[in-house]
Amino acid sequence: MTTVRAFIVEDNPAQRASLAGTLREMARVDPVGQAESEAEGTRWLTHNPALWDLAIVDLFLGDGTGFQVLEACRNRDPMQKIVVLSNHATPETRRKCAQLGADAVFDKATEVEDLIDFCVRERQERFFSALLPAKPAAPH
Repeated sequence: MTTVRAFIVEDNPAQRASLAGTLREMARVDPVGQAESEAEGTRWLTHNPALWDLAIVDLFLGDGTGFQVLEACRNRDPMQKIVVLSNHATPETRRKCAQLGADAVFDKATEVEDLIDFCVRERQERFFSALLPAKPAAPH
């Protein structure tokens, strides 16, 4: 089945490692890279658009914010998804993330299983879309 290539922006090394392992094992997601700061995450995601399908972004980083990462990736390919995984998933934060282009917001404490489900659905959608024949070009 098709894999989903994920890039993780999280400043806590233990949480980054745990998340990468969980995604690999539970959702069959391939973590292709990680960053711990806004600048590093933004730089990698915007300079390597062909190398990722999903970005998982924490909002409050040791150096910068995930909000700026979301803003920098607003014009990504529609097939690329960006989700937020944060301890601060309040209704106001969820609205702001949606306005900045986030596809979903998950609470680190209570919604990790929902994140895994999201990743599994993304993988399945990619698999099934790969099976569909390409649409013929419109006649001129």
